[in-house]
Amino acid sequence: MFPSVADVLAMPELRQGDPEVVAAAEAVTRPVRWVHCVELPEVAPLLRGSELVLATGIALPADAAGLDRYVRELSRAGAAGLVVELGRRWTAELPGSLVSACEREKLPLVALRREVRFVSVTQAVGEQVVDAQVVELRAAGQIHDAFTALSMAEAGPADILAETARLAGCPVVLESFRHRILGYHTGGRPDSDLLHDWEDRSRAIRLGERTGYDHRAGWLVTVVGSRGDDWGRLVLVTPQPPPHRHLVLVERAAAALALHRLHTRHRDGVERQAHHALLTALRDRVVDEELISRCAEAGVPLTGGALLGLAARPVVQRRRRTFVAADALTTLAGSLAVALRERGVPALVAVEPDDVVALLALPATADPDALLTAVAAATGAPGETVLAAGETVRRPGDAGRSLAEAQHVAASLRAADPARPYHRLADVRLRGLLHLLSDDDRVARFVQRELGALTDHDARHGTGLYEVLRVLLTTGDKTAAAAALHISRPVLYDRIARIERILGLDLSDAETRTSLHVAVLARGTPQGR
Repeated sequence: MFPSVADVLAMPELRQGDPEVVAAAEAVTRPVRWVHCVELPEVAPLLRGSELVLATGIALPADAAGLDRYVRELSRAGAAGLVVELGRRWTAELPGSLVSACEREKLPLVALRREVRFVSVTQAVGEQVVDAQVVELRAAGQIHDAFTALSMAEAGPADILAETARLAGCPVVLESFRHRILGYHTGGRPDSDLLHDWEDRSRAIRLGERTGYDHRAGWLVTVVGSRGDDWGRLVLVTPQPPPHRHLVLVERAAAALALHRLHTRHRDGVERQAHHALLTALRDRVVDEELISRCAEAGVPLTGGALLGLAARPVVQRRRRTFVAADALTTLAGSLAVALRERGVPALVAVEPDDVVALLALPATADPDALLTAVAAATGAPGETVLAAGETVRRPGDAGRSLAEAQHVAASLRAADPARPYHRLADVRLRGLLHLLSDDDRVARFVQRELGALTDHDARHGTGLYEVLRVLLTTGDKTAAAAALHISRPVLYDRIARIERILGLDLSDAETRTSLHVAVLARGTPQGR
């Protein structure tokens, strides 16, 4: 850590000059990287930044405008401060114009009442600066050695964060660009203190560069990822302004995290392709000894235990059919594979056009419900990911059926239920049956007969009566429907009457409501749209 202006003023070599800060006293915390003794009015071109300038003033401008220009140029050059020895040019005090110019530029101005040996000051500060640079170099060497060892050991994010917290001596948090915590190490602090209101606090931190320090929050933040593929931020929680070695540390840690992700993607990409071939074979062909042997070689035994099919997909589908982004599926596949690996569950995991599929070889001691609940928590926040499970089977030949059932359940759900960590066939009920029938043209014709007049009316007149009907049938209650639609009950009654006129039906009839509700559910399937 470089000495500050205040530290330099406290050195014996300057203290004997009876120094007095006469301007910008609040800026004496500026770091001093060198001391420059110079008696030139055009000194700025000779500076590189953070120098403490020592002068007697004999060559400084005599007029206020000249002194103002001199100070302004020092400030623009990044000088740490200006020390002027009285007695040669000015005897009792420094000119008011010099003082006011330094105050305006927030440049510390120090008057020395007694003579000092500038060469002694330069030597003393130089020794401190060199010592600080040696400390920084040693720290950089330690950081390099530590992260080289982590790379050789193929360490994961948890080890990288732990080593970062150890080297920095303070907590570290890895977050996504959506401000969700991906990992952290408290550095000895309680979790609750570190993570309290994290998302709200993180959203308030906006930096204009890849690495920066927010003084108000006490956060040193750097972007994680390669340029063009940034995916998160690494935060070092340090109330005090960080030394340079901490900047080196967080940037090296961010690089290690990004490199680990790239290596994992490459490794997982090859693994995903192999797993995809095996899962496709399990669904499409007779399971023979050769296929069982190939799965065993991939680390997933199909005999001697229970098998469970899984399907997972990000929640991005709403009223019209869309394809899930490939990046989202790849990320989800990686999260699912890691979650299963950490729990000691052998699994084949592959990415398909609409979801991620997996076949689990359950350990004999595994509790399927507890396992699926834990995996759901590890692969996405409630409501963000649909996780569906097929039937637990014991014969290798039934593995394909469990996989297909899981995919059927996932495809039947329009959104994840935050109250349910995962879903099975029993959870999709009528919606699941309609999805199975979605390729049948008779279902599409039924939907058109039931709802066509209403959807055509909406298309011609720009109304939203179909949505009113959908909410009414879904809630089953007029008061709840009015609240969900943000309209009053009289307005709702008027729209119900219009729907009845358009369809030529009485919505008070139970069988009519049932038929319409089935059509609404069927319209949510691909063939029904």
